[in-house]
Amino acid sequence: MNDTPKTYKSVSIIGDGAMATVCSMILASNGVDVKIWGHDKDQLRQFEQNRENVRFLPGYKILDSIRFCYEDDAAFNGCELVLSAVPCQYVRGVFKRLKPHYPDGLGIVSVAKGIENSTLLLPTQVIRQVLESTEDIGVLSGPTIADELAQNLPASACAAGSSEVFARRVQQTFSTPHFRVYYNHDVMGVELAGALKNVIAIAAGIIDGLKLGDNAKAALVARGIVEISRLGRELGAENDTFYGLSGVGDLITTCISPKGRNRSFGQRLGSGMSAKDALAATNSVVEGVATCESVSQLAEKVNVDMPIINAVYNIIHGRMNIQQALDALMQRELKPE
Repeated sequence: MNDTPKTYKSVSIIGDGAMATVCSMILASNGVDVKIWGHDKDQLRQFEQNRENVRFLPGYKILDSIRFCYEDDAAFNGCELVLSAVPCQYVRGVFKRLKPHYPDGLGIVSVAKGIENSTLLLPTQVIRQVLESTEDIGVLSGPTIADELAQNLPASACAAGSSEVFARRVQQTFSTPHFRVYYNHDVMGVELAGALKNVIAIAAGIIDGLKLGDNAKAALVARGIVEISRLGRELGAENDTFYGLSGVGDLITTCISPKGRNRSFGQRLGSGMSAKDALAATNSVVEGVATCESVSQLAEKVNVDMPIINAVYNIIHGRMNIQQALDALMQRELKPE
């Protein structure tokens, strides 16, 4: 008996950034009917006319079969699944805007990585709160640099869902010969890992900017995943999740790739730029900056020790210079691993 779940045949993508675009390519290559909705009609029209996301993913053709949606009331028409690819801090506003047109029961999978500053909620929690009903909701996360996915280089990710059936359908829908998707039931863990790794990546960039070497980078990754899993367990996530693709896998990629926005932002800090100038030099949203603030608040709220996260927060907000933050980390009380 074949228990392979059915794939989704039509997907509406909310958002028009790099991940939205590359996900549309993956889905379309699998024969899925795809449309992209974006809040900026002029920008969307430019992408459609050029068949290229010239702002966020230049150099890669958007397949002719991928459609663009300009009207809010048509965002969900005819689709079986929604992919939310909106940056974390904008998720609430976008789904409030689209809520009048959302049909109850339509499944949603998020690829956003972050924590909402005002509520300390994860993207799927924000979506649930705004829509007030979402039976099937999940997250697709892992080491997924958009530029590499667009080149069809081998990659893997994890689909976590509110039910196994939903997670497996998402897995089946997105899996290609180049993109292997696993499934998981720990939505909280997968989503939290994807958010927190961006803050550690900023620290990795600072190390690169200061030219502190590979030993320092390795120590950061190892201790970073300890901090991430420590907070995750306190919030009810499963420890094993943080040592899988969405945890240590995503963390390694984000900390070593020269293409990552968060690591690049950190490298600018380490090279002497101010946080304001480093942000201005980045073409798109640096999720780790906003997430850093949320995580610091969340860690304090649940009384979890996160020294690396706090050091990054102090550097970004000018409470310590980089050398002071580094000294504070290296001179902490000695303790067992």
